[in-house]
Amino acid sequence: MDYSFFMEQALEQARKAFNQGQFPVGCVIVQDDQVIASGARTGTSGDLSFFSEIDHAEIRALKALESSDVRFIPERAVLFCTMEPCLMCFAATILAGIRTLVFAYEDVMGGGTGLDRQHLTPLYRDAQITIVPHVLRKKSLDLFHNFFNKETNLYWKDSLLASYTLDQWRQSGL
Repeated sequence: MDYSFFMEQALEQARKAFNQGQFPVGCVIVQDDQVIASGARTGTSGDLSFFSEIDHAEIRALKALESSDVRFIPERAVLFCTMEPCLMCFAATILAGIRTLVFAYEDVMGGGTGLDRQHLTPLYRDAQITIVPHVLRKKSLDLFHNFFNKETNLYWKDSLLASYTLDQWRQSGL
């Protein structure tokens, strides 16, 4: 499977969110080399309500599986996301039975894939999931840099993620 090709599809979802003033995370779910679901947070610019905080790209993509014409076979599916999934989205991916998760850019503030699952209950501890980080990382980093560098953006403006992203972008240009 061409991880870069499908990460480009997730990046396209992230660009759509960015163009609507939203946090630029995109997600696609691929099965048998075909995108069967996608998601990004789109809608009202600057919506910081509780519901926007749980309306992540991965959750939207998983929910989109309900209306997919393709029969979802979790063990054959791969989830691609432009940012490392948070704990909620990582757990939802495990619960969906997806066994491969590919992401572009690490989330130093809220990423969930590095969680030590050994002390969790068997459902999460024993889940067989492969994590593939940093596929097209620079492209995702550029998009997050543009988001955090935008003067009108107030979302996570002074957060650890924002400062880390701006530092990473400066270092990548050296």
